[in-house]
Amino acid sequence: MDNFFSKVSNKFIRLITDTVFNRFSSNTGKGEMTFRDVYDAILLVFNYMNKILRGPQFVPPTKEEVQRMLQDSDTNKNGILDREEFATFIQNFTSDMVKRVTMHILVFVIFTPALAFCAKYVAERLPRLRKSIRSIPNSLYAGFATAGVLLIVRLSHKRLVRSN
Repeated sequence: MDNFFSKVSNKFIRLITDTVFNRFSSNTGKGEMTFRDVYDAILLVFNYMNKILRGPQFVPPTKEEVQRMLQDSDTNKNGILDREEFATFIQNFTSDMVKRVTMHILVFVIFTPALAFCAKYVAERLPRLRKSIRSIPNSLYAGFATAGVLLIVRLSHKRLVRSN
């Protein structure tokens, strides 16, 4: 059963890969994609994901990150990707995307709200804070906690990008 889903998933990813390749490689008319084509395609994917998935926005990879992935997939080292090289690029990119989406879901949908409710529960037990904390609706409390975690994630991402 697992093998069946793997085959279906691989065929689906290949269909998407071929569709994107055909759309963006037509810019050159040579059946290949330049760095600019690849980066534009990735920005389009992230724009679409941010429209579909609610919550904090996904930050697309930097140009440098895409350039590194492109170089890893460019087997003939000519700086452009043919159809097969692009398929390899997409396999690497989608595995990275799965990690990003999984982390997004874990942090912002599961851990942060749970942590916020635990913090509120503990704070309600403190005599000086009890009345104030109980007056804050749970949804607002969870929203503030999520916003705080989002701010920390964004600041750490910017710091990480600057250090590289």
